[in-house]
Amino acid sequence: MLDANMKQQLQGLLTNLREPIELLSSLGDDAKSAELAALLDDIAALSDKVSVTRTDDDARRPSFLIRRVSDANVAVRFAGIPLGHEFTSLVLALLQVGGHPPKVSAEVLEQVAALDGDFHFETYFSLSCQNCPDIVQALNLMSVVNPRITHTAIDGGLFQAEVEERKIMAVPTIFLNGQNFGQGRMELEQILAKLDSGAEAKAAEKIAAKDAFDVLVVGGGPAGAAAAIYAARKGIRTGIAAERFGGQVLDTMAIENFTSRPVRAGASSACRARMPIATRASPIARTATARSTRASASR
Repeated sequence: MLDANMKQQLQGLLTNLREPIELLSSLGDDAKSAELAALLDDIAALSDKVSVTRTDDDARRPSFLIRRVSDANVAVRFAGIPLGHEFTSLVLALLQVGGHPPKVSAEVLEQVAALDGDFHFETYFSLSCQNCPDIVQALNLMSVVNPRITHTAIDGGLFQAEVEERKIMAVPTIFLNGQNFGQGRMELEQILAKLDSGAEAKAAEKIAAKDAFDVLVVGGGPAGAAAAIYAARKGIRTGIAAERFGGQVLDTMAIENFTSRPVRAGASSACRARMPIATRASPIARTATARSTRASASR
């Protein structure tokens, strides 16, 4: 399933595993199940900390569970074959279940761990969806950090009956405990804001504790980013109030009307816009939800 170059790269990444993991597969007699079996065998051959076992304990086939050997509560499930845009999601799941620390702030990890309740997420994705990996990776991480959270990432192309039954019209579509939770691109902080009833109040308190900004830019899209960078370069204390940095550009497949650039993906443009802001982090506040800003302003 994996070519020599991908195997070499993945083998290097798997050296970061701190704990043994097992890949538990549920397979049928179809061609896709055979492809998944080959993929899991390829992965297991790249590290002595990875083992693969066929269990056939899940109704969705082909599917597999990535589980930490020392703690069965630390696990992530994929229904389908996570290649294409989801290959990065697979690699991150392997590493995080295997104990490699995620690149997320300690504050956010504490918030995930403190969520009270049982949350079973299901995300429908497609291998060609550019907006799906963010939500898949965020929910995978949450299921690794909090044992009361589970997540199954489902390739809608392989499970068409479910897609039709649940009337899924676009991906990503997320279900929580069997009910529709959301659709479209979402970042980890946005998911937490929907789950944690006290998240907005906490964010408002943090904003209220900051010194007053000379300029507050409302909106984190290209115009807001440009305005904030320009103000910060002049030494003005500048804040950005936005639900997510990048705005609708994050959901744009390709930008074709930007002068000096033929075509650019929306998500990469947003990442590039964030870079000069990150280098001027002292005068610029990181993004916060607009609702939290309003709550702070009302005090």
